[in-house]
Amino acid sequence: MENLDTTSSNQPTNNDTNESNINFNQRLDLDKIKNGVLEIKNQLSKVIVGQEEFIDLLIVSIFANGHVLIEGVPGVAKTITAKLLAKTMDVEFNRIQFTPDLMPSDVLGTSIFNMKTNEFEYKKGPIFSNIVLIDEINRAPAKTQAALFEVMAEGQITMDGVQYDMNPPFLVFATQNPIEQEGTYRLPEAQLDRFLLKIEVDYPSLEEEIKIIEGNNQRKNTEATELIQAIFSADEIKEFQKIVQDVIVEPKLFEYIAAIVHATRNNPSLFLGASPRASLSILNSAKALAAINGRDFIIPEDIKYVAIPALKHRIVISPEKEMEGLTSKQIIEQIIESIEIPR
Repeated sequence: MENLDTTSSNQPTNNDTNESNINFNQRLDLDKIKNGVLEIKNQLSKVIVGQEEFIDLLIVSIFANGHVLIEGVPGVAKTITAKLLAKTMDVEFNRIQFTPDLMPSDVLGTSIFNMKTNEFEYKKGPIFSNIVLIDEINRAPAKTQAALFEVMAEGQITMDGVQYDMNPPFLVFATQNPIEQEGTYRLPEAQLDRFLLKIEVDYPSLEEEIKIIEGNNQRKNTEATELIQAIFSADEIKEFQKIVQDVIVEPKLFEYIAAIVHATRNNPSLFLGASPRASLSILNSAKALAAINGRDFIIPEDIKYVAIPALKHRIVISPEKEMEGLTSKQIIEQIIESIEIPR
């Protein structure tokens, strides 16, 4: 129900490499992924208007097996889009509303004494699911946010000295409101680095808002989730995540990714550059983007498309440039434009 600044027309397709004029023998069979993604988009279009880039990046994160931070003002359908996308997959789904009084045990679970057995039993929290939607993640205090570190980075939690593994696929979709500051806690850089991508959601255009109103009026009392059917199973998602890792990457593209990330560490407008985890995020996201477009190899345009959402939450602008109104997106765009594209 909203559109981002960069529309889906900027997303690389097979035409970007003139594949229509060349007979490629693909090493990987990606038809099931590509066709399934198209069907997912058809399902979401029953409710969601626009948001092509938002949806594309969410799907990329799933196949790249990475968590996503979604930022936008209230009412632009951050939560419903993530929820409906999870509905297109036959997986377990939990939603956690973060509040200032939320404790780590409310997320991870806790040990409860069983009077019958005279032993403590671990009761799993809502984090134990395939896809977990965390609403307003920045409303929980630092202690609760820190409880997510291990589970987001390693797919496991340790409770009373016992390790509990998440059932794959395990993905966190977290939303936050950039406007309200009262009653919120800033996410530390260490936690932000755990997110594969940060997606910023803007208001819809006038035409899209008209379609949103019309669609809502036609649905009347029908729940949006009732219109969505599951396309992929949990086992298929795990299989696709493994296939995506086999997407071909030319050596020059490794250098291209490294050059972009390295440039953030030497940029005078930045106080803090991106970590090596950012390089891996760009690589894995570009692989997933290529796969959902039916390509078993990545191209420079894939890297450019995912670089901004993979980097903007991992860099810190210097105070002087921030006062001048310079944004992380603008700085990353300048860096990308300054680096020669490998051909």
